[in-house]
Amino acid sequence: MTGSSSVLVVEDDARLQKVLTRIFMRDGFDVHTAGTGTAALIMFDALRPTAVLLDLVLPEISGRDVCRRIKTTSPETPVVILSSISDVVDKVLLLEMGADDYVTKPFSPRELLARVQAAIRRQTRHAVTASQQVVSFGNCVVDFERMTALCNGAEVALTALEFKLLRYFTSNTGVVLSRDTLLNKVWGYNAYPSTRTVDNQLLKLRQKLEVDPANPIHLLTIYGAGYKFVP
Repeated sequence: MTGSSSVLVVEDDARLQKVLTRIFMRDGFDVHTAGTGTAALIMFDALRPTAVLLDLVLPEISGRDVCRRIKTTSPETPVVILSSISDVVDKVLLLEMGADDYVTKPFSPRELLARVQAAIRRQTRHAVTASQQVVSFGNCVVDFERMTALCNGAEVALTALEFKLLRYFTSNTGVVLSRDTLLNKVWGYNAYPSTRTVDNQLLKLRQKLEVDPANPIHLLTIYGAGYKFVP
């Protein structure tokens, strides 16, 4: 874990707070601590940590309310509950509120660390996926989730295969992709006997998305190698 990752440890037991601080600092986290629900919310708003480790039984404001407020204002922040309360109903309630995981005391330091790291990775993957749903280049905006494409404000009709091919290009921006690679990754292994299939599909995409299809600036031919997408 990189030093740029931070965790807010919300725990009113001073001794356990120190133990948790050591666990996460050893893994390279910047660690911030809060001993009450009120302090937790104040620190969260000020710091916006990468993740929150949250006890349920806290002075002033309960852990449940802290979780609810954090997830209301910042649903993308992973919140892992660490509590001695092992009732299944409580776990389900917290997960429904948006908590990303629930670890019961007493806990294994290695497991706790792994759970927090996994929650951060899941959120990172989700954020990357979400950011890739809509791609803009030139005068075009493509929404892969809704399967819509606009160029110069006008809708452009793309087939499902064209969306799939374009998404592979935009996910590999600047990478030279051979015809064989495109056939394998987009059409499926051995789906077609000729790489001319790729050339024909690229021609159609250029006609729909490039201002001047004869002189493309986004879907480029790299002679002797394949194709490359440039935003």
